[in-house]
Amino acid sequence: MTSSLKESFARAERENRAAFIPYVTGGFPDAETCLKLIQTLDESGADIIEVGVPFSDPLADGPAIQRASKIALEKGATPFTVLAMVSQAAGLIKAPLVLMTYYNPVLKMGLDAFAQKARQAKAAGVIIPDLPPEEAGPWVRAARQAELDTIFLAAPTTTPERLARIKDLSRGFLYYVSLTGVTGSDLAMGGELLANIASVRKNSPVPVAVGFGVSRPGQAAILAKAADGVIVGSALVKKMLEEKNQADGIQAMGLLANELRDSLRRNP
Repeated sequence: MTSSLKESFARAERENRAAFIPYVTGGFPDAETCLKLIQTLDESGADIIEVGVPFSDPLADGPAIQRASKIALEKGATPFTVLAMVSQAAGLIKAPLVLMTYYNPVLKMGLDAFAQKARQAKAAGVIIPDLPPEEAGPWVRAARQAELDTIFLAAPTTTPERLARIKDLSRGFLYYVSLTGVTGSDLAMGGELLANIASVRKNSPVPVAVGFGVSRPGQAAILAKAADGVIVGSALVKKMLEEKNQADGIQAMGLLANELRDSLRRNP
């Protein structure tokens, strides 16, 4: 089966740009509005949309996504409600959807059960930031059985030996964490970061998308010259948090998404 994620990256490459991968917190600010946010991002030209499963101990997430997760949980969001929303969204949009979840909800539901339910919801892949590749064998087997892409993370501190293992396990794309910190941290743009991305892309069997700390079109434009895709989460979530009116929040999020998407075009 051809990965829809692979197809999304290939289309972006044909159009001489990096793929745009925005993030939303599932069930934030409520299930109905979250569905509208996903549709807005799709209309803004998202190539892939990442949907976070709210969790009470989000160790990789910064303040904005933590707050969004808390609001979603208070509104009754669960892995099951997020999967139901993803299934609904998949029938309304063009972009493939990727789940971002921590390992606890996956383990609680059961690896095979989570993988099958994610696939039934038409998710294309799953990111589990707190699952180390050395312990990921059972999950990888369950995901591949369900024809679900397994997306692993590499960081500036990843050793060459570990990076080789991550590349071997990753399907769909490899998520490169641009800094040592949490989502929404300040990202220092410079030659070292671009060199790191180039090193990770070297001999990678899957596209490499960069995330964590990307908040402005200018940053995204620089990363687009080095990476196959750019992931933006906290900056978009903040737009909803900053606006008291949900309609204004959706509009502000959509405007930023449009600017980010346009910034990913490479020079001829």
